[in-house]
Amino acid sequence: MPDVTFRDETATGRRTDAFQVAGLPGRMTLRELIRLRVREEVARHNADPSRAFTGLVRPRDTGPGTRRFVDWEKQADLAERAFESNGFFVLSADRQLEDLDEEVDLTTDPELTFIKLVPLVGG
Repeated sequence: MPDVTFRDETATGRRTDAFQVAGLPGRMTLRELIRLRVREEVARHNADPSRAFTGLVRPRDTGPGTRRFVDWEKQADLAERAFESNGFFVLSADRQLEDLDEEVDLTTDPELTFIKLVPLVGG
């Protein structure tokens, strides 16, 4: 069961954030990975909503001093739609993943790079 790193980069290649989730199955679809990532980010935010949200899709009205509970499923749905409309793309083993239902082998390269092409805000 690999530990998977979710890394964010800008379109120019600058790394902006990264975190790891331990003990994932060896194979997951990109859809499952995006939803897992969003669920993890939202759980971290909801545990301490006084900090600015730094996830894949930034919910509206979440900033320092804002104590807003965020619905992870709504954010995950927005992230899926953003992927499908080219708001961001995902690399695994330096290969671009193109379909939400594509299976990713996490045992060979447990690092996913998310490259945001536009700021993603919603929810």
